Amino acid sequence: MSNDTAAIDSSALTTGLSRKPQVIAAEAERPVEDRGEPVFSVKDLDFYYGSYRAIRDVTMDIWPREITALIGPSGCGKSTLLRCFNRMNDLIPGAHIEGQIMFRGEDLYGSRVDPIEVRRRIGMVFQKPNPFPKTIYDNVAFGPRVNGFPRNEMADLVELSLRRAALWDEVKDKLKQSAFSLSGGQQQRLCIARAIAVKPSVILMDEPCSALDPIATIRIEELMTELKDTYTIVIVTHNMQQAARVSDRTAFLTADVDDKGIRCGVLVEYDRTDKLFTTPKDKRTDDYITGRFG
Repeated sequence: MSNDTAAIDSSALTTGLSRKPQVIAAEAERPVEDRGEPVFSVKDLDFYYGSYRAIRDVTMDIWPREITALIGPSGCGKSTLLRCFNRMNDLIPGAHIEGQIMFRGEDLYGSRVDPIEVRRRIGMVFQKPNPFPKTIYDNVAFGPRVNGFPRNEMADLVELSLRRAALWDEVKDKLKQSAFSLSGGQQQRLCIARAIAVKPSVILMDEPCSALDPIATIRIEELMTELKDTYTIVIVTHNMQQAARVSDRTAFLTADVDDKGIRCGVLVEYDRTDKLFTTPKDKRTDDYITGRFG
């Protein structure tokens, strides 16, 4: 290895206090009139586990066909906020919200809203790949079958979903094999195919690359960029370089600690990713993205 190469590799692996993640050249900001209505409009959101307030005063809009990244230190409520968007937190006894989340103009937590239908329209991919103990084919077909999708059209839907997840060419000759025969990165793309097979409008991703190697991570990031032409994507990530590479907007959350030592997640700053990573408005944001804390 030459000295120049060694220097480049060392630089790439070092995060100094003054270093910020490199932001990929962002697309030009779409005029407000061209964005359409927000997919999610969050206003004065507080989230509680029983009497414990885990998040407070979150207000933000999430726009269609964009990737929105949620970043921040552990324990600041990123994943909790993400799960508010498809009501996964409803499954936790005592969990409830105050404030409002509108989904395409409808109160997501309205009394007439069916949480199961919410989760069909707002899919989720988890931190670790979690394929079902079924064949590759049946993993993708499971949701559509439950929803009554025509049996004679299922094979085409499975193929389309696997193609959209950039997995078809790798599995087309082994669809009847167990999903557990796939690598970790392939399993995660299978989970993405399973999520999009039920035709959601939004995909939530909770640290989808944290258990993957760098090559598999790149594949998932490339896939996210392709999918945003069709879907709105919200991603939680601890990898600020990843947020800088793939997202259009970034929300930075942190945890405030009161005089009793009780932590509560707060939204510090939310902006275009290129702006937040280069000219943050809040010193706490700058301290976090340059590695001074977190």
